[in-house]
Amino acid sequence: LQTDAVKENAVYAKCYDFDMIIASLHLVDKVDPYHPEYFMDKTEEEAYGLYFTRIYENLLRFSNFDTLGHLDYIIRYGENKDKNYRYEIYKATIDKILEFLIENEKALEINTGGIRKGVRDVHPALDILKKYKSMGGELITIGSDAHNVSDIGSDFSKAEEALRECGFKYYCAYENRVAEFIKL
Repeated sequence: LQTDAVKENAVYAKCYDFDMIIASLHLVDKVDPYHPEYFMDKTEEEAYGLYFTRIYENLLRFSNFDTLGHLDYIIRYGENKDKNYRYEIYKATIDKILEFLIENEKALEINTGGIRKGVRDVHPALDILKKYKSMGGELITIGSDAHNVSDIGSDFSKAEEALRECGFKYYCAYENRVAEFIKL
């Protein structure tokens, strides 16, 4: 998701017969939080807050996707990672994101990639998954953010455990952009 790539993304999404389109935010004002310069001149709270704000703004501009990937990806790269990270701090914006997903029948991805990067739990954090469930969210996909073959499906048992803890009984897989519910 990028504000300056909305038209390009819309065209691309229509040009191919995708099974699933994952929306994710990797650039905030043209800088990836992966790079330390993203955090320069910002407190960690400001950096994380801006990230969530940009996700919401982008969702309002582009909604031709099926699942929102690794909602709190940014915590992988903050100086303290998830040590000081609390859903309550960003609740107002995160809740708007979750409402958008539910109202527009978009899935929320539970992603295990952060575990390999030193984050304690899955993305998004359990508090967010519980909130999504309590708001009526049912569409969940599972991803491992694998950039290597050896990481495909890594820590999926932790994702299943987290989903069960939050009260989910199913996750979704997509074919031709249609969700199929699969029992955990």
